[in-house]
Amino acid sequence: MAQPRYTRIDNRRPSSNYCSTVTVVVFVALCLVGIWMMTSSSVGPAENVDVISLDNKDGIKKQMTPPAEEGNNGETPTEDKKDDGDASLPQEDETPSKQENQEEKKEEKTQEESTSSGETKSETEDLKDNPDEENPDSNEKQTKPETEDNESGEDGENQKKFESDNSENKSSNDDTDSTKTGNEDTETKTEKENTETNVDAQVEQESQPKNESSGDLSPPVAQLELLNETMAQNGSFSTQATESKHEKEAQKSSGDKLDYKWTLCNTTAGPDYIPCLDNVQAIRSLSSTKHYEHRERHCPEKPPTCLVPLPEGYKRPIEWPKSREKIWYTNVPHTKLAEYKGHQNWVKVTGEYLTFPGGGTQFKHGALHYIDFIQESVRDIAWGKRSRVVLDVGCGVASFGGFLFDRDVITMSLAPKDEHEAQVQFALERGIPAISAVMGTTRLPFPGRVFDIVHCARCRVPWHIEGGKLLLELNRVLRPGGFFVWSATPVYQKKTEDVEIWKGMSELTKQMCWELISINKDTINGVGVATYRKPNSNECYKSRSEQQPPICPDSDDPNASWKVPLQACMHTAPEDKTQRGSQWPEQWPERLEKPPFWLSSSQTGVYGKAAPEDFSADYEHWKRVVTKSYLKGLGINWASVRNVMDMRAVYGGFAAALRDLKVWVMNVVPIDSPDTLAIIYERGLFGIYHDWCESFSTYPRSYDLLHADHLFSKLKQRCNLTAVVAEVDRVLRPEGKLIVRDDAQTIQEVEAMVKAMKWEVSMTYSKEKEGLLSVKKSIWRPNEVETLTYAIA
Repeated sequence: MAQPRYTRIDNRRPSSNYCSTVTVVVFVALCLVGIWMMTSSSVGPAENVDVISLDNKDGIKKQMTPPAEEGNNGETPTEDKKDDGDASLPQEDETPSKQENQEEKKEEKTQEESTSSGETKSETEDLKDNPDEENPDSNEKQTKPETEDNESGEDGENQKKFESDNSENKSSNDDTDSTKTGNEDTETKTEKENTETNVDAQVEQESQPKNESSGDLSPPVAQLELLNETMAQNGSFSTQATESKHEKEAQKSSGDKLDYKWTLCNTTAGPDYIPCLDNVQAIRSLSSTKHYEHRERHCPEKPPTCLVPLPEGYKRPIEWPKSREKIWYTNVPHTKLAEYKGHQNWVKVTGEYLTFPGGGTQFKHGALHYIDFIQESVRDIAWGKRSRVVLDVGCGVASFGGFLFDRDVITMSLAPKDEHEAQVQFALERGIPAISAVMGTTRLPFPGRVFDIVHCARCRVPWHIEGGKLLLELNRVLRPGGFFVWSATPVYQKKTEDVEIWKGMSELTKQMCWELISINKDTINGVGVATYRKPNSNECYKSRSEQQPPICPDSDDPNASWKVPLQACMHTAPEDKTQRGSQWPEQWPERLEKPPFWLSSSQTGVYGKAAPEDFSADYEHWKRVVTKSYLKGLGINWASVRNVMDMRAVYGGFAAALRDLKVWVMNVVPIDSPDTLAIIYERGLFGIYHDWCESFSTYPRSYDLLHADHLFSKLKQRCNLTAVVAEVDRVLRPEGKLIVRDDAQTIQEVEAMVKAMKWEVSMTYSKEKEGLLSVKKSIWRPNEVETLTYAIA
């Protein structure tokens, strides 16, 4: 063992003169040693100490001290100590002799670790194991949930260790250079292994002046290390200048800021404000309302960035399935529909509730009897097997779709925002899918040939006028071989108007080659139901004596539907057996998991694989994410979740992964994303096209959970992100959840916005520039009011 440097070997007590002489000699010697060290390429070993110097890839020498604590028993560090945080850099006011002692101890440590573990991690490798060291502040709230990127759980342990170490060493690290040398992680390991005191005591000790035995770097050696640092490359680390530049450019390009001040929207619609349907100024300027133009979308030039107020006395919605029968009156405080349609068992006011007996205009005695009556009339309908996805036009309060859930059928219910006050809002509050839309002058926002059944129960749509333009739109979205179920008064009443409509419908459906396969009378409800079937071949089209309605030209894409004007023409059935629509999909539920038959291996999927493989990989991915992370790791009470929206669905994998829960998912395919919506329908799910630079066609407080997978970062390139987040707030219910998966910068921006709205951040996490954010909406509303003049009547 090396002798102490300042002890006389003969143990004689030195005199004062002798001490002075020794002090001078030692001082001169140390100066010479310092000069020699500055000009030498390595530090000389001390007596009786073996030194091993390890050069890393950047030319920086790593010298480490062996463990000396009794509790360590000479064992090598365990694997879980590799990612500890940086220790504070040594002081630079110590003597050269102290520096030499430290260097010698470090070299002994290097020898022992190299022998025992057989490997030395570089800084880059440590960063890969714990990438969040680049942005430790992003991980202070929660530890990482178990996601597909953390299946082994090792990163989660490292993350917790990093949070603790980073907070303790933050004060000392603030004074260090921005460029770290490769020996910092090594010094941290040495300090961790040489003490069994708690971390707080260690930090307190490090903050005090070092004693003579600390052995810190002397100025000459520190300068040598700095010279070595100049030879290092950036490696995996970006510079602060680059990071700051990119951040400022991103904020400037997106038009967003990190300090947000929200206002409260002042509109005539108040708590029920739908920006694209309540644009009073645009509606007043319409030249005609003959084709229900005033019920169509008219979005403001600049989407609102204010927040919609809550109705007074708003309460947490009643959970499904009780919500199908009753909702809180204070949440949707409208009684007009109850007064107008109460005798038909649509809705009634019952104390503090609005109750729904399950009736409708055509099924006063309950929807389930009516649903079963339809299948008894046409056995091939086979609810929940052959027929899975239904479009209900003029849905009212959507009791038809609400009770079809009992038959394992999902229904896209639509109705306009008209004098039937809040009918779609009632449906959504009940937990039933619905959108505000009208059969007007443009196509419905769905692909062609996707619905198994289209249903209209006295929906008041003039199907037969103007060449049958509106019925031809239903023909576009109905699958070849699909059914149109019509239970309006012309089917069973003999009034003059009804007779004329029936005659016109009979002629039109014959020209469209629709086969009338059933007309039956429901004696309990006192209504008649006519069922038509769309042809699955082109034989009838070719054999018509008059080509009216005409066949659409080949250039007319039946899937193009976003703000596309209606055309009075028919699209033919696909004749190629490999095309979508040439065969009926697999029966439910098999169709959910199998790639559609028309997806070819020669096609490239969204993620770059062959289309069928891409489809399956996406499904497996979302099953893993939902099972390992969403259901357990985000703190969501899924029993309170009913209405779900996937704001950027691809193949519908997220919705498919939620199949066993009592939820329904509105799959939204943005108009600037790959058009995969037909695939979603093919697997027995449903969805809609939408442009998120505009408001969605739904009432405020419609959804319990919104899911945005790499959506906001794309929207920043062409939309006002603040307006998008304001729309998220409008659509989401108080205490509803928002899950965002996106790049770390976008996560930071969205988090700042929702925090300004007093939302609760349940979890935020970032890794390798990717992030995950889970937040819960608050009931908070701002005090400052912003009047939207275009929405004032």
